[in-house]
This record gives sequence, C-alpha cells and structure tokens, in this order.
Amino acid sequence: MLYYLFEYLEKHYQIPGAGLFQFITFRAAIAVLFSLIIATVYGKRIILFLRRKQIGETVRDLGLEGQKQKAGTPTMGGLIIIIATLIPVLLFAKLDNIYIILLIITTIWMGIIGFVDDYIKIFKKDKEGLKGRFKIMGQVVLGLIVGATLYFHPQVTMKEANRTVITENYTVAVKSGDEIKSTKTTVPFFKNNELDYSVFITWAGEGMLSYAWLIFIPIIIIIVTAVSNGANLTDGIDGLAAGTSAIIVFALGIFAFVSGNIIFSDYLDIMFIPRAGELVVFIAAFLGALVGFLWYNAFPAQVFMGDTGSLTIGGVIAVIAIIVRKELLIPVLCGIFFAESISVMLQVGYFKYTKKKFGEGRRVFLMAPLHHHYQKKGYHESKIVTRFWIIGILLAIVCIVTLKVR
Repeated sequence: MLYYLFEYLEKHYQIPGAGLFQFITFRAAIAVLFSLIIATVYGKRIILFLRRKQIGETVRDLGLEGQKQKAGTPTMGGLIIIIATLIPVLLFAKLDNIYIILLIITTIWMGIIGFVDDYIKIFKKDKEGLKGRFKIMGQVVLGLIVGATLYFHPQVTMKEANRTVITENYTVAVKSGDEIKSTKTTVPFFKNNELDYSVFITWAGEGMLSYAWLIFIPIIIIIVTAVSNGANLTDGIDGLAAGTSAIIVFALGIFAFVSGNIIFSDYLDIMFIPRAGELVVFIAAFLGALVGFLWYNAFPAQVFMGDTGSLTIGGVIAVIAIIVRKELLIPVLCGIFFAESISVMLQVGYFKYTKKKFGEGRRVFLMAPLHHHYQKKGYHESKIVTRFWIIGILLAIVCIVTLKVR
C-alpha cells in the first residue's frame, strides 16, 4: 500500500526520496527489516499470549533425550511467520502483481489448514489432528488454484530471446522477443536447459497443445503437496525447519531477482519472466520472518511453529520455485525436506513389507524422520540441526551455481 502512496507523491508532488519505492531492492531491504522487527519484537508478545492461553505442545514419549522437557512449550508459532510476512508485503509490494497475489493466497490458505490441524490437536485433545485426507485435499485444491492461475492468467508469461533479423532494406536489426504464454521450465545442468511440459501431450498431435493444462496442473499439485509435507516432516527438532527453510528461501530470492531482471537474465542466458522481480519483496519479508522466528525457535526453543508454520513454509517455497521455473531443482534445493520424506517412506514401506513376509516389522532407521534417527544414535539435537544447515547451504550453493554451470 505504501508503494502506491509514494508512487502518487512522486508523480504529483515530486517529494524527495519518494522515488526510492520504485526500486525493488529498496523495498525488499525495508521489507526484510520490517519482518525481522515484527517477528522479534511482537513475536515475544505472541509467545506470551500462547503461554497464557496454555496453547502448548503435547509431546508423545518416543524415548528421545530432552523430549519430556519440551512438553507445554507454546506451539502455533507459525502465526509469527505468517504475520511478519504478510504485513511488510501488504505495505511494500505491488498488490496488483499476480505472483504476489498467488503467494498471499498460498500463505493464508496453508496457514488456515495448519491452524485447524494445530487447533484440533490442542483444544480437541486429538493427537492425530486434522485427518490426513483433509490435509491432502487442502493441498490439492491449492495446487489446482496455483496451476490454473499460472496456466491461464494472461500476466503469467515468459519473454522470448531477442533475435537478429534481416530487414527489407537488407540491414541487420535486433528484434525484441515477445511475451508469450509458455509451460516451459528450467532443466538444471543442461546447456539447452528448457523443458516444455506440453511435449508430454503433443506427441499425440499438435491439436493437443490446448490441452497441455492436463499435464501442467497435476504436476503443480504434486509439487505443492510434496514440498509442504516435506517441510512438515522436517519440523521435528528446535530450529531445523526454520533454519533450513531460510537457506532455501534465500537461494530462491536470487533466482527470482535474476529471472525477473532483463539485464541479468540476458547476461546469464536464462529465462526472463516479466513481473517476477516483484517476488523479491515477498521473499525478503518471508526470509526476515523465518530468521526472526528462529530467534525464539533455536535450541532450547521458546516456541514451536506447529503445522501452522510448517505447512505454510512448504507451500510458499513450492509456489515460489514453480513461479521462477526452478521446480526441477527442488530435490536438490530442498534436499533436507526430500531426505526427511524419503526416510519416512522407506521406513513405513519396509516395515509393512517385512511384516507381511516375515511376520514381524523391521526398520531401516532407528526412527523416522531422519533427524530422529540421529537423535537415537546419541547426537545432540543442536549438532544435528547445525549439520543439516551446513548441508542445506551446500545444496543451495550447488543450485545457484546452475545459473552458469550447464
């Protein structure tokens, strides 16, 4: 909202300094500062409120060291992340930008699903929370909204590369590329690194091109569901999900900046996505909120994010990656989420297989998700978290390097 105010002041009154709000980098810097202040200053008040209302974590006895001491720690702290993200975005972002609208919807939508899940666990005393099928249904509906918007909305485009042409006067001229609707995405590590999802249906004939949404939208649904669940599984020990997510979001911020900037995208020879630069403001606010939340969530945690936070984080990360056409990097960039999810699937699958074959269930890990396996091996949770962060940083660097190495 302040963006439009200062735009008006600059246009009509030429007030000194008002023009700064035209720069994405300035608004992103202000957004990250605001979100940090909101998360750290007002986050404390939210924690005290949660404590007064006795909105505390119910801890199941899994035989993990230090687990019982966490009983009663305030949960639903994801509200801090949501509030500290949305307020700066509403203040400093262009609210008519389709990508900002999508991310606001994602934040609120996933926040509501997570909030309902936490509410049932705490106030209804149901440890299972919201039934899994309803969670999946909510994620699928969000994926459907995101996929349909990205496919059909006229402002979601990519720009074709400029090309050299011969004019009627036999002179050489550079023709600017057009903005086009496209289902292309980026394939990492390859030189000709664009994959068009429509190829998975146009093999049946060129007339099938108009039905490419039948492929595109289900892929978006799968990505949104997988990443949000991966973030949810990662949220198991103090600071792990928040810190890992901050690293991922920082890398996505770099991708958004270069993809939405015509100069950098041309220099790096990557896809230019008009209007995607505005994502940097949202990402900056989101990053500040995560770091601010980490102030209270680092070991020993004063608050847990709950599903209110973890589902929201996963959903937002997935949608940003899809918008900047880097979703094929998710298994690497979100490698911690991926490993946590795989560990659970392996554990459950192998247990069921061995129980059916041998009459007793056997396990691949001492406990799943993966971070609990290392806890069972005797590692202190702060050491596990720090090492997972280091791995997350390495994975983020590998992803950023793909901008040039291909």
